[in-house]
Amino acid sequence: MLKTLSRPAVKLVERYLPDPYIFVLLLTVIAAAAAIAVERQTPLAVMRFWGDGFWNLLTFSMQMLLILVTGYMLASSPPVKRLLQRLAGLAKNAGAAIVLVTLVSLAASWINWGFGLVVGALFAKELARQVRVDYRLLVASAYSGFIVWHGGLAGSVPLTIATDGHFSVEQIGVIGTGETIFSLFNLGIVICLFIAVPLVNRLMLPDEQESVYVDPALLEESKKDRVRIQRPADRLENSVTLAWLVGIPGLLFLADHFLLRNGGLNLNVVNFLFLFLAIVLHRTPRSLLESLQEAIKGGAGIVIQFPFYAGIMAIMVQSGLAETLSGALISFASETTLPFWSFISAGIVNIFVPSGGGQWAVQAPVMLPAAEALGVDVPRIAMAVAWGDAWTNLLQPFWALPVLGIAGLKAKDIMGFCLIQLFVTGAIIAAGLTWF
Repeated sequence: MLKTLSRPAVKLVERYLPDPYIFVLLLTVIAAAAAIAVERQTPLAVMRFWGDGFWNLLTFSMQMLLILVTGYMLASSPPVKRLLQRLAGLAKNAGAAIVLVTLVSLAASWINWGFGLVVGALFAKELARQVRVDYRLLVASAYSGFIVWHGGLAGSVPLTIATDGHFSVEQIGVIGTGETIFSLFNLGIVICLFIAVPLVNRLMLPDEQESVYVDPALLEESKKDRVRIQRPADRLENSVTLAWLVGIPGLLFLADHFLLRNGGLNLNVVNFLFLFLAIVLHRTPRSLLESLQEAIKGGAGIVIQFPFYAGIMAIMVQSGLAETLSGALISFASETTLPFWSFISAGIVNIFVPSGGGQWAVQAPVMLPAAEALGVDVPRIAMAVAWGDAWTNLLQPFWALPVLGIAGLKAKDIMGFCLIQLFVTGAIIAAGLTWF
């Protein structure tokens, strides 16, 4: 069944799926054309909407970039790497390795999506060094845990609407994470996925004759040369004292924020937490900066694409296109079915806008008016968009690139396994959003 379903999907993706930057260009053209054709706006007016709004998400863009970068730096710190080595020793056979890498990836992705991507890939490599297991499924299992990220502590949509001054604050106000991330319906979905995803991955384990193995020697990391102190600047760059003089007060500030001031989670708090944990755990500024150089490579797409998302959002809102699409959605959706259709539409949009933050910027002008018109709970609609974004990441390989880069594989190597998970998790999330 796996071969029958996955082979045409892999070929289709290999042939027709371009770089995500191409998607954002196409979406810009489509939004502009729709504003002209549907809303009868002039090309000059649409161009002005686009240009005037192009830089409206600069703060948001930096927040998204930092989520990825800080998560990567924390995951690549020496203590986390040592923990992964010890955990890998718990897997005694291929089936146990598949279940274990999935659970670790799910837990890490729920904490922070950048952290989860890197931890999953590093843990898969460590398991492959110690256990004889199909390497494709092992890496696919590591990536499948990413499905829960948008329902977790670093979810872009719930943290955005929980942050003062977010771009929809005048419409919906500030919505705390108790109504989104920690709501019963969201936690119910997360628990179901923690059960189903490892089980499905285990059931997909190929027979030994069909498995693809990797030589453990190829996965060994090159050992870094011993640091040589030759000048005063070297002492500062490798000073544990200097790093901890800044890192520990940062963590104390967070303790004060949560324990004494009863502060909540938002994008800035999550980024602050992961940054200062990384500073402390890397021990020296040099180690942190080397990790940063690797982390920033995976964030290049965010830097160039988010201004285009802001431009698209401006076209949709200023032209009236968002209001028109909202009205079309209301015409066939009901109070009961709007969360489901929000989830499905978000899954489709995610193929073209492979970023939770960027997608919310594009879809919020459509979904929020629809929710208000039908009297639907706004936090549930926001989480429906969030889960739709996370769901089709199993098909859209944009966020798999960091995992594949670390593991040394290509998208076609894992896409067949991810396709099966797409159908299973889609059914679970849709049911949870509709009936939980």
